[in-house]
Amino acid sequence: MSTNIYDLANQLERSIRLLPEYKAVEAAKAVIEADADAKAILDEYLAFQGELQGLMQTGQMPGPDLQKRMEDISQKVEKNSLVSEYFGKQQQLSIYVADLEKIIFRPLRDLL
Repeated sequence: MSTNIYDLANQLERSIRLLPEYKAVEAAKAVIEADADAKAILDEYLAFQGELQGLMQTGQMPGPDLQKRMEDISQKVEKNSLVSEYFGKQQQLSIYVADLEKIIFRPLRDLL
């Protein structure tokens, strides 16, 4: 009997959503969404991250002005307990993601 790989992937997706770490990130995000200041900081951070990724994809390095903005945004994140807690919870969840990535991509690495 063969197992459908898509069924396994969908089961994994559902299982991730049941993790306490996932639920903690989800709850922290809901708290941020209800707080205008925290939401503004998170939105600013995410927009800036997108801007940085765009630069890096084109091979550009951030100049002094972008580095200053990065420091300013990082300070805002650190000072806002809701946003910093959200990122801490995300970091805990990312441990699972990294472990799963290692497991899932092991067969592909074996082919190299």
